[in-house]
Amino acid sequence: MVHFVILGAGECGARAAFALREKGFAGEITLVGAEPLPPYERPPLSKAGPADASDPKFIAAAEKYIENGIRLLTGFEARDLDTASRTVTLSDGNVLSYDKLLLATGAAARSFPGAQEGSRHIRSLRTHHDAAALRDAMKPGRHIAIIGGGFIGLELAATARLLGAEVTVIEGLERVLKRGVPEEIAHLLTERHRAEGVVIRCGVSIEALTEENGKALIRLSTGEAIEADLVLVGIGARPNVAIAERAGLTIDNGIAVDTYLQTSAPDVFAAGDCCSFPLSIYGGRRVRLESWRNAQEQGTLAAANMLGLNEAVSAVPWFWSDQYDMTLQISGLAEGAATHQRRELGAGAFILFHLDAGGRLIAASGIGPGNAVARDIRLAEMLIAARAHPNPAALAASDIKLKSLLAA
Repeated sequence: MVHFVILGAGECGARAAFALREKGFAGEITLVGAEPLPPYERPPLSKAGPADASDPKFIAAAEKYIENGIRLLTGFEARDLDTASRTVTLSDGNVLSYDKLLLATGAAARSFPGAQEGSRHIRSLRTHHDAAALRDAMKPGRHIAIIGGGFIGLELAATARLLGAEVTVIEGLERVLKRGVPEEIAHLLTERHRAEGVVIRCGVSIEALTEENGKALIRLSTGEAIEADLVLVGIGARPNVAIAERAGLTIDNGIAVDTYLQTSAPDVFAAGDCCSFPLSIYGGRRVRLESWRNAQEQGTLAAANMLGLNEAVSAVPWFWSDQYDMTLQISGLAEGAATHQRRELGAGAFILFHLDAGGRLIAASGIGPGNAVARDIRLAEMLIAARAHPNPAALAASDIKLKSLLAA
């Protein structure tokens, strides 16, 4: 019987397994995960807050895998991939033969250089286990220091303050959210965090990060020392490419795939955080995305292409972040924008529309309370996908509906 193997039991891998069945695949499916838990959703680790991390939000109930004939192997790492013999060797020595293989190995948190491995007081956030440890530390009277002012760092800063902990955020660049978030929005979020009591230090470098006397100690280049009950290292993630690299697959900021998610090896696909792919709406620019929706969409797309349907990557990138009562949503990639237009939505909400030199809409960034920007960001996403050249003045005019620009 035809056997499809999926390495990586996160959002992407689990979605691919179920999508294969939904699309009529009748062969064997084996889904392999390194963690002992069944597949669970990652966004709640930071977005819903570690206070809610006692029970993971499972992607599907255990019986669903059985009902769909999906063999789920948890707690096993994939050690070796032999593309010539079409086999994968697991950490227990078991060898799986495959007809087609999907690498959905995700990404791992970057560690701070020189920091003590396995420290109770210096942690990252990538797994449910990490979230549970952070939950225990986020209590009144505790001090949490966060290295890195990106999405995860700021989301956790908001959660920690809501739970009563003291919080310090340390960012080496001149502002938080430097990668992919406009300065106007980053400034607004910075001010909100400071109003909530978060100390944000930007433009400072760290000389050393150690654990001393049951505390974490951050030594800054200024000579200052910051003591914390727990330090969260949130300095980004690196794609898990080791097994692909050892097998000789092409690596380019992740496992390199084509527009159909096919790797350089026959019948081996890759999807989600671990792969980089060309985006036609940005001139074939190769990107790697770390987002829940991308993992979900590419899991479904990989399933289709493993079945020979040849469906190209076409989705517009989309990201979101919840901090306090504010939601930030970004559609598209603003890098390369020449100008932007600001649309006020009321109640403090606004959207920035980013246009390239030719007037094409390439991205939209919005922020506001609750779902204030959700509908317009969705319409902007559709305009981006249509490669529209909307009238800039109309984008800024809040009395002109975006839907009318889409119809035009």
